[in-house]
Amino acid sequence: VQLQASGGGLVQAGGSLRLSCVASGTIFSIQTNGWYRQAPGKLRELVASISSGRSITYAGSVKGRFAIARDNAKNTVYLQMNSLKPEDTAVYYCRAQKGNSAYWGQGTQVTVSS
Repeated sequence: VQLQASGGGLVQAGGSLRLSCVASGTIFSIQTNGWYRQAPGKLRELVASISSGRSITYAGSVKGRFAIARDNAKNTVYLQMNSLKPEDTAVYYCRAQKGNSAYWGQGTQVTVSS
């Protein structure tokens, strides 16, 4: 499984961005897709995840502002980020869980200016 993330950028506080993660390769039986982020000097943390059964989990800090969605026809997972805050600044990574294996995409930088 290969994951290609895109959509990051520089945005002012209060703005929006949409991240995309396209999966290719042997993508059948992917159970869970997720978005994680890592700010400088901090550990990587879960932002949102969605299972093949559409069960969704959000970090408390983004609940109500971010939305994760999965388009199986396009093999793509999205992260819509609204009402962005400077503390959302981080490198965002997409992840896919398939059986006992986890796959990561390259990061995409999100910078929110105050």
